[in-house]
Amino acid sequence: MSTTTERGSAAVPVVPRAARGAARRRVRGRAERSTGASIALHATLLVASAIAVFPVLWILFISLGPSTAWQQPNEVLHHLGLGNYRFVLLHSHFPRWFLNSVIVAAATTVLGVLVSASAGYAVSRMRFPGHRPLMWTFLVTQMFPMAVLIVPLYNLLVQLDLLDTYIGLVLVYCTISVPFCAWMLKGYFDTIPREIDEAGRVDGLTPFGTFWRLVMPLAKPGLAVTAFFSFLTAWGEVAYSNQFMRDPHTTLAVGIRTFAADQRADWGSMTAASVVIAIPAAIVFMLVQKHLVTGLTAGGTKG
Repeated sequence: MSTTTERGSAAVPVVPRAARGAARRRVRGRAERSTGASIALHATLLVASAIAVFPVLWILFISLGPSTAWQQPNEVLHHLGLGNYRFVLLHSHFPRWFLNSVIVAAATTVLGVLVSASAGYAVSRMRFPGHRPLMWTFLVTQMFPMAVLIVPLYNLLVQLDLLDTYIGLVLVYCTISVPFCAWMLKGYFDTIPREIDEAGRVDGLTPFGTFWRLVMPLAKPGLAVTAFFSFLTAWGEVAYSNQFMRDPHTTLAVGIRTFAADQRADWGSMTAASVVIAIPAAIVFMLVQKHLVTGLTAGGTKG
């Protein structure tokens, strides 16, 4: 059979029907998934999300019932209410613990970000004796578990007369957040062109002026991540607070223990307090989330 037909003086090829059907069939690219793979992926993500969300929803559910709801969850449905929250907020020392923890977390965030940003910028831009061992020291300190550091830190606080003080607790929390944040910010500062520093010096800025007015605004994504990490370090830490703060009416980590006696625990109050404690962390995340994935180049070209 001839595969061409004559139209005037030009020969037009005739494509067989099977070839036309194959051409219509879209070829799946290398990065595209099949239907079965997409279903399996979404099912896995749904299961993982349910596993992650279930503990939070369970604590919220228990907090709405009586104190014995953790033993008999069916009682929650018959006694739904906000009695646990009223007791925690109005008839306990929880507001005082909450305020003290906010002060400690805010001070840790501010001090930790300033110290880690200064250390990261100095190592990124300046060459001084010991700049490499300094960063390796920061890395090595992260290898020690917190339990190993409790005794030496306790002895240091006793010698400095900072035991059972907020200043001592803030400094202890900075020993956790600063090494990690300094490493992270050093990587951010390495990606910022050095020409910006040179332009600042040409304009008459001091090294600190260049760092504060030119480099810091470009490092907002890194600063947001380090601020969030520093806040969570101070907000959710328990071991150091219980060892270095002897007054039970200081921070949330120490005060919440009073809801659990030797023989009986008030699970209704503890779960209600846990829900309230999670709110500030969620608020801080909402405030910094727009900077968490923002590129440094986009931030440097704005304005």
